[in-house]
Order: sequence, then structure tokens, then C-alpha cells
Amino acid sequence: QVQLVESGGGLVQAGGSLRLSCAASGRTFSRYGMGWFRQAPGKEREFVAVINWSGGSTKYADSVKGRFTISRDNAKNTVYLEMNSLKPEDTAVYYCAAATRWPTELRIGVQSYNYWGQGTQVTVSS
Repeated sequence: QVQLVESGGGLVQAGGSLRLSCAASGRTFSRYGMGWFRQAPGKEREFVAVINWSGGSTKYADSVKGRFTISRDNAKNTVYLEMNSLKPEDTAVYYCAAATRWPTELRIGVQSYNYWGQGTQVTVSS
């Protein structure tokens, strides 16, 4: 079992920055990949970023590439999402998720993740 708790969401003006954190507990954190997803009202949950078990490999959705950075601290059992140059279209509930079956491959599909946090709201005003 893996428990995930996100924090760091909030209201920010367009062009601003936020850093989301996701604290994990349960199974050995350094043995699985971690992803961030988001879901806007009336839309499906979509992939944002993923990082492998060591932090050595990452992948991003085209919509956030160059603006968002995913990282992890295995000593703290935490994954981060640094979000810069935020746009109103980034407004959504952001979820972190664990892909315990995929420690090395960078999976972008929702179905590859078997544990999810409760989500944290990010609102970007224009």
C-alpha cells in the first residue's frame, strides 16, 4: 500500500509560480515511478509529468514542457512539481500518483498508476 498526500496548491496570477509537493508513505518510495496529473472541470484527467525511481529520467506533456519541472527526494519520500509561467489554462486539480509496477519506464497513461493522492487545487487568474 502507498499513501500519497499533495500540498502546495492555491490561487496565483498568470505568470506566477507554485511548487506542489507529494509526500508518500507505505512501500519503499525509491522503488517506483511517480507522476503528476491534472483534471479541469468537465475534462478528463490528463498527464502532466512523470519521473522514474531514481529521478534520472523525466517526461512532460507538451503543454507544460519548459515551464514545469518534476523532481523527487527519495530521502524525504517526496515528489515535487515546480510550476512557472502559469497560465489560466493550467487551472485544475492536480494529483500525484504512484506507478509501483513501473520503476524505470516513464508511463503517461492513467491506467499505469495504481495509487493516487486526494488532489490539490491550482487556480490561475488572468
